[in-house]
Amino acid sequence: MSDDTYDLVVIGGGPGGYVAAIRAAQLGMRTACVEARETLGGTCLNVGCIPSKALLRSSELFAEARHGLSGHGIVTGAVELDLKAMMARKDKVVEDLTKGIEFLFRKNEVEFVQGFGRIAAPGRVEVEPANGAAKTLNAGKIIIATGSEVAPLAGVDIDEKRIVSSTGALALGAVPERMAVIGAGYIGLELGSVWRRLGAEVTVVEFLDRVTPGMDGELSKNLQRLLARQGLSFRLGSRVTAARKVRGGVALSIEPAAGGESETLEADVVLVSVGRRPNTGGLGLEDAGVERDERGFVKVDAHFGTSVGGIHAIGDAAPGPMLAHKAEEDGVACVETMAGGAGHVDYGLIPGVVYTWPEAASVGRSEEALKEDGVDYVVGKFPFMANSRARTTGDTDGMVKILADGKTDRVLGVHILGAEAGTLIHEAATAMVYGASSEDIARTCHAHPTLAEAIKEAALAAHGRAIHV
Repeated sequence: MSDDTYDLVVIGGGPGGYVAAIRAAQLGMRTACVEARETLGGTCLNVGCIPSKALLRSSELFAEARHGLSGHGIVTGAVELDLKAMMARKDKVVEDLTKGIEFLFRKNEVEFVQGFGRIAAPGRVEVEPANGAAKTLNAGKIIIATGSEVAPLAGVDIDEKRIVSSTGALALGAVPERMAVIGAGYIGLELGSVWRRLGAEVTVVEFLDRVTPGMDGELSKNLQRLLARQGLSFRLGSRVTAARKVRGGVALSIEPAAGGESETLEADVVLVSVGRRPNTGGLGLEDAGVERDERGFVKVDAHFGTSVGGIHAIGDAAPGPMLAHKAEEDGVACVETMAGGAGHVDYGLIPGVVYTWPEAASVGRSEEALKEDGVDYVVGKFPFMANSRARTTGDTDGMVKILADGKTDRVLGVHILGAEAGTLIHEAATAMVYGASSEDIARTCHAHPTLAEAIKEAALAAHGRAIHV
């Protein structure tokens, strides 16, 4: 096999792409991964999931030092913010992890090809590097794993200075006095929380009448209440129609989503977080005959194959939840199928987590979805206020909510608002993968005292048997 010929070429080095490349190499395929950035990890690692979680943790500690330690009998002096050091820590976390992926590539003998990849024809990928001559890679199979990009908002032009995307919001040089966040989804609430804790006045503007659209309504309502208690302001049922630069800031034109008079909201920095869209432009898909849907997602079959034989698509480039862990699962399933094995991803059991404090996490169906489909179900709830471990740590906000089939008792959805919800949700996800009933969870011994006991109690509550509430 020549130096430029591979069994598989993956276009995109994000969570879906790099995981697919490593798994393919483990299965014996000669694999190359093409990435336009100089570092691997995609949006998630470089300017998304990882840096935002680093800042969330740092800002949580800052807020705890200023407001929470005295309740534990810990007296401190004046607490000051060193934003430069906080950002440097965030950057170091990203740097270490990107180097870690490069190490994994070397370990598994995956070729990292830096440059913008384009499908010249089935079985051929052209790579245009930032520096140097273009090269052509011959591929037995191709995976499109190009991820997603920030969705634009009409009338609001992002300059990454005063009007920023999540990328700019992760690298502000100073804490703004006033920040407006357009969009009350995961990204908006997380980054809004970061800058609120660090001292900004934050106003969240959302077109719909609730935060975290798509999540269980009861969880969303309680999450908004807790974030408001932390100082975030909300303008729900409102839309932004224009943004204009004014001295020292930005003036947003806002009107009711249902129609009505416009008003002005001024901020020093505006974060646009109205969602993401598949990053599938410029890949030569039309010339290659690869079909996309009306939203730009590559059309795929049950095994991630596109309309062109030998070309596959995974992650945010293909339909399904636009989440890093979904992309990873896609990548593994795709290449294992290529190798003659079995690969499948159940998109109904992909956990979703909002990394605010407290966290909000869900897996499976929401109560609204069950009602809409006319499903007979039972509900079990348990508040963290009644959980011993939560009382000892002081993290008593939130609850666990379990939805089970009214006839079979099979768990249909689990929703958690509270400390470590993003970790706790995986007990529910594992149970649901194996078709567990709420009684199965209720009869499973949980260590005491732990936050996980709240899941057991919620399962008991589904049948009126909760002990501690």
